[in-house]
Amino acid sequence: MEKLNLPEYAFRTKMEGGKKMIFDSIRKKFVVLTPEEWVRQNFIQYLIREKNYPESLMAVEKQIMVSGKQRRFDLLIYLKNGQPLLIAEFKAPSVKVSQDAFDQVVRYNMALRVERVIVSNGLQHFACEIDYPNNSYNYLQGIPEYCERCRVDSEGQGFS
Repeated sequence: MEKLNLPEYAFRTKMEGGKKMIFDSIRKKFVVLTPEEWVRQNFIQYLIREKNYPESLMAVEKQIMVSGKQRRFDLLIYLKNGQPLLIAEFKAPSVKVSQDAFDQVVRYNMALRVERVIVSNGLQHFACEIDYPNNSYNYLQGIPEYCERCRVDSEGQGFS
């Protein structure tokens, strides 16, 4: 698979039915290794190992209702109290991160009201924090660390 703009991690893989599979530690099963899945698995490991997001608070490809329609998000991370904290949308490295990708995440966020949004194709990563009182969002300089109930300062660094 393509080298990403993320640290390198070791993964369990296997061949099954002529398809390469990768073990998803969140879903606890092997899934087909597509370019988008490669980005998702690497980014999940980045969040766990580098940014201290608890694996136990992550959900991958779960369905939600948005405007009466079933939708599936790529990654949702919760706070320990069960409130959604962060939603992420992943694209294959060959797919340019576009306004459409952000629009997709924002639509999902209408139902969830998360504080943080990430969109990545593994090469480019964009993160923003939603400012609900002012009905706006701010792009962050980097991916914030996990912390229970913390906000992000103007330099994109987490603080409590």
